[in-house]
Amino acid sequence: MWLIGATVVDGTGSDPQTGRAVLVEDGRIAAVGDAPPSGADAVDCAGLTLTPGLIDAHVHFGLSSPIDASVTHGVSVAELAADMFENCRRTLASGFTTVRDTGGIDAGLVGVVAAGKVAGPRILCAGPVLCQSGGHGHMAPEWEPTADWSDHDIPGLRALSLLCDGPEEMRKGAREAFRRGADFLKLCVTGGVVSRHDKLTDTQFGVDEIAAAVAEASARGTYVTVHAHNNDGIRNAIAAGVRCVEHGSQIDDETAALMAEHDVAHVPTLAVVEALLEDSTDAGLPARIADRVGVAKQGQIDAIHASRRAGVRIGSGSDLIGPGQDNRGRELLLRSEVESPMAALVSATSVNADILGIGDEVGTVEAGKRADLVAFRDNPLEDPKVFADPGAVALVVQGGRVVRDER
Repeated sequence: MWLIGATVVDGTGSDPQTGRAVLVEDGRIAAVGDAPPSGADAVDCAGLTLTPGLIDAHVHFGLSSPIDASVTHGVSVAELAADMFENCRRTLASGFTTVRDTGGIDAGLVGVVAAGKVAGPRILCAGPVLCQSGGHGHMAPEWEPTADWSDHDIPGLRALSLLCDGPEEMRKGAREAFRRGADFLKLCVTGGVVSRHDKLTDTQFGVDEIAAAVAEASARGTYVTVHAHNNDGIRNAIAAGVRCVEHGSQIDDETAALMAEHDVAHVPTLAVVEALLEDSTDAGLPARIADRVGVAKQGQIDAIHASRRAGVRIGSGSDLIGPGQDNRGRELLLRSEVESPMAALVSATSVNADILGIGDEVGTVEAGKRADLVAFRDNPLEDPKVFADPGAVALVVQGGRVVRDER
């Protein structure tokens, strides 16, 4: 199959190339050239802008229903599953061919999507988040006994978090997360915006606890990423050997330099902040959450600039939660306003692929890579609002198979 006539933006940061032809064979990109041979099986992409399949490095498919109801048994398992499946379908249809789920699902969802029983992107998952009792990720009300938290798990579908206190419990939690299908580990090392029991300035887990998770991940040839806002928590995580920081809303120049020194990546998440500022009740959260969000918005913008100055790898994640997860591309629009449309696209393709450890497979339009591709009706580099318009996606190819065609 030849995709012909598109303007190709290859995901490396190189200038767009007009009128290109991309050959897809056996699920991979076989060649990028000027024109196919006569009689070739061709898909006309004239007037479209073709990019690598987008990658969202911070999703929560396990939180696809109204949040408060979904964690207090206020939503049936059937509805939870239906919402998660629909979220997967819409994510793929909007051009995101790979995602990294940073906590809340287990291998059950990953498996049914990979088998083709549910339409969706390729999923790398952390399994349940590892958090301390009462920390970010422990979403139970104050009156609920801590021992009851595991009752919220739905084996084979959703496991929000495992509570770990002390290095030995951390080792056990890490091993349990891997048993449930985790590809990497996610820890919460500071308070969070939607937390019930902490503040953004709180640090969580000691260096010894974080290091125990790093050791378990290293033993399996993978890594630890951390939810972190304040610099004390980030520094603890760096000292323990983590590979990535999510959010990072208080990263300053000094901390960014330390991250660069230790090759620790940064995945900002602007879309969720914007959505919660507009109306946190849409996600099924209390309106008062907005009071905690404002600080995180400007903080993340400043942190992006600090990371860029230091030479930190900056990925891209939406972190959308609740039922309103239709517009993951808004993250790229918001990043375009902070940096540039090209920087936003590169972060959401080749840089994300590198952070996820799959850069040899996806993330660029070049021979040998998986044929994960998305074509937009207009050029998002000229008008980044295109990123935030799911209707602007004309064609989605995943693993060489056309999964959406609205040309």
